[in-house]
Amino acid sequence: MKFNVRYATSPEDSKSYDTQKLRETYLIEDVFIKNDIALTYSHFDRIIAGGVYPVDKNLTLDAPKEVASEYFLQRRELGVINIGGPGYIIYDGIQQPMAHKDGLYLGRGVKHIEFGSLDSNHPAKFYVNSSPAHKAYPNKHIPFSITNPRPVGEELTMNKRVIYQYLHPAILETCQLQMGLTELAPGSSWNTMPCHTHERRMEVYFYFNLPEQHRVFHLMGKPDETRHIVMANEQAVISPSWSIHAGVATHNYTFIWGMCGENQAYDDMDFIQTKDLK
Repeated sequence: MKFNVRYATSPEDSKSYDTQKLRETYLIEDVFIKNDIALTYSHFDRIIAGGVYPVDKNLTLDAPKEVASEYFLQRRELGVINIGGPGYIIYDGIQQPMAHKDGLYLGRGVKHIEFGSLDSNHPAKFYVNSSPAHKAYPNKHIPFSITNPRPVGEELTMNKRVIYQYLHPAILETCQLQMGLTELAPGSSWNTMPCHTHERRMEVYFYFNLPEQHRVFHLMGKPDETRHIVMANEQAVISPSWSIHAGVATHNYTFIWGMCGENQAYDDMDFIQTKDLK
């Protein structure tokens, strides 16, 4: 397992960051590593984000020393979305098939978690988010067919997209973790614009389905002090609660959003008018 720790930062500090410092602080470049688990622990609301990529062997999610627990979900909950080929997750003796775009929620107290692929030529890619949990909620498989779709945006503003809610109060109960997947329509490139902040929770964006030669320009920072990070396919970015989080790319794409913090109300956002961005 590759396990990286990122410390929290203030908006005043980030004003002075150059490109390299911004990337070192917020960008997660290597989400998927063949036959390995790569996780990043952020001190923003203690979220853990990363990828599990079992190509030709199973991978077990053990507790790294940084979480100081007997097993990974002793005091945590976990959300998983499979963006690759067909696979499976074994948790406490239960084997759950995971098709492309299937999700899974595992609650506090699950002791053994193992990931595998059905075909090494078309392996599963499990993107995961985890946050602290105060109680155990029921485990739940979330096939793509039961996700809660919300069409938003329009072609005229190049942000026509569908938001699919996985870990969301409309689908299941969690302690604080929320996850979903947003697909942009062909010809659209903007996500989350007009943008917003939400002081009561932080967020991680994971961008994928982006052709290799194309890039995402992810926007962050205070509304009157914006910065950008250029991102490639299958990379993630940490967004503090004080920061906007929006992006535009040179091609349409898909992204997974994960949130944790104080409030689970999806629409609890402080919207920023585009004309007020600087």
